[in-house]
Amino acid sequence: MSYVGPDFDPPQPRRSRRGPLTVALAALVPGALLGWLVYEAVGGPGDSGGSGRAGAASSSASVSRPLSAAPSTAVPGSPTDDGKADPAPTATTPSASAPAASGPLKGKVVVIDPGHNPGNFQHTAEINRLVDIGTNSKECDTTGTSTNSGYTEARFTLDVAHRLRTLLEQQGATVKLTRDGDAPPWGPCVNERARIGNNAHADAAISIHADGAAQGDRGFHVILPASVHAGAADTRPIVASSKSLGERIAGNFVRVTGEPPSNYIGDGTGLVTRKDLGGLNLSTVPKVFIECGNMRDSKDAALLTSGTWRQEAAQGISEGIVSFLSGS
Repeated sequence: MSYVGPDFDPPQPRRSRRGPLTVALAALVPGALLGWLVYEAVGGPGDSGGSGRAGAASSSASVSRPLSAAPSTAVPGSPTDDGKADPAPTATTPSASAPAASGPLKGKVVVIDPGHNPGNFQHTAEINRLVDIGTNSKECDTTGTSTNSGYTEARFTLDVAHRLRTLLEQQGATVKLTRDGDAPPWGPCVNERARIGNNAHADAAISIHADGAAQGDRGFHVILPASVHAGAADTRPIVASSKSLGERIAGNFVRVTGEPPSNYIGDGTGLVTRKDLGGLNLSTVPKVFIECGNMRDSKDAALLTSGTWRQEAAQGISEGIVSFLSGS
């Protein structure tokens, strides 16, 4: 995303946050014993993640121990399809209006927020207008980032969202997207993205993104809402539940995809807490963001442009949401 998500500024060089980051690759553990990885991340109103890609690397969220990545036995090799495996975005892609199947998520509502919009490039005036996010004002939306070969974040996020919707509907959930196909032609604004989840009374909401950091910066991270009480924002009722949701998504994501936790933010935990994102600040339902990888890093780009890996990404996110909603 433009760092990070609909709330983030357009791509720009990121200050590298090197130092002794602890990303430990764990030995392969039998799947029946692995489960989701439990770890703690502590962050509060004092975190200063910054409003742009460069600023986010200075997040002061503290953590208790690193998240270990399982060996990537199922991740595709170096050949990629450069994003060609994703279906053309259309309004006819399986929708949330389809009857929910019977399953562990029957009666549950999940809102998926595919970051950015491919039409944002043609609507700069609209997306640059400021909206209130409680703590301050930010642009309505941003264009997002892309791989060096031109595969856009907006295209990536919608493809993963479609795959995730299918998986969750198979588990019985009712799923709503904040954007789909060509509608709307730009945006929605970050405050509207939060409002869609709130109005749906979602049991869980997730915003899907991909980062645009420097070459060599790679890995995923999940962004949790800080405790915010300012203006229209009051995340205090959802901080704990959102943290649980984020931990379960991160644990399952690393297990299913083999993608390591970020080596440039989060101190190896795969978790970051921020208070400057309207999509989180204005949410009244449990919600997190996920940066699935860095589109500007050649190794991550090879995964993000693979349809096979995007299916694994959707599977990892789905299993985290199922774990959260079913209490398993």
